[in-house]
Amino acid sequence: MIEIKDLTKCFGETKALNGVSFTVADGSIFGLIGSNGAGKSTLLNVLAGVYSPDGGNAYLNGEVPFENLTVKSQTAYVSDYPYFFPGATVESMAKYYRSLFPTWSEEKFLYFKSVFPINTKQKISAMSKGMQRQSAIMLALSYKPSIILFDEIFDGLDPVIRELVKKILIDYVTETNATVVIASHNLRELEGFCDHIGLLHMGGILMERDIDGESMGLFHVQFILENPEDMEAVREKLNIVKESHQGKMTQLTVRGESEKIMEVINSANAAFSEMLPLTLEELFISEMEVAGYDINKFFEQ
Repeated sequence: MIEIKDLTKCFGETKALNGVSFTVADGSIFGLIGSNGAGKSTLLNVLAGVYSPDGGNAYLNGEVPFENLTVKSQTAYVSDYPYFFPGATVESMAKYYRSLFPTWSEEKFLYFKSVFPINTKQKISAMSKGMQRQSAIMLALSYKPSIILFDEIFDGLDPVIRELVKKILIDYVTETNATVVIASHNLRELEGFCDHIGLLHMGGILMERDIDGESMGLFHVQFILENPEDMEAVREKLNIVKESHQGKMTQLTVRGESEKIMEVINSANAAFSEMLPLTLEELFISEMEVAGYDINKFFEQ
């Protein structure tokens, strides 16, 4: 488990983190969203024990990570620019990791070698950015950490490898009940993958939520009314967040209870109606608009 309590980190007069607080439960994959400069990498560096906080604290499995070798031995951190020894190959780095981590699993390492399409005897410095990331993921998960921190982990990965990494992480969390934090500036990269998500902006958490639409009382529905004039009655009875039309088809994002929403639509003589899954972007845009923010502006910076 990760517990962050009123965490502050400054660089000179700049507050990279300003009173950040949230919790990531065991067995959870937490997506940390934010524009460049929002404080994502700083937060991960504090969690990894690279930086000490200037205020508040972070706890990994109940312990402070800074200068704590026990916590660090149970934590995997793959930064935006993973570090490898000069001239290293995946095989030589694996040899080093074997000597460093008593939890190293040769079985897992061999499995990752079989699924990642990289030459583990090639110099990592000669690999593409995406292949270097695959190397870092392979090595990090092979020593079976209980806390996993990834910074822009999908950057440079092609769509096939991106889905492979997601599957590997889901399987790993299911097997070990590990806690995962993935920082990204791209909402779509975390779509259908994270079970919890937080929005970091200018060093502070603006929103932290379970991303299940039903738990947030937010639904996406599309339908066709036999009489388009009945749409006004639908509007009066529903809390509509967003409305759009494609020909005769109406699409709504609505707050409320799913059964009552469908009851209103079907009572208006809908010739066709169905619930659709909300995208992560739709969930966040809706929540941020309610809070008085325009989420799109955060990712234009």
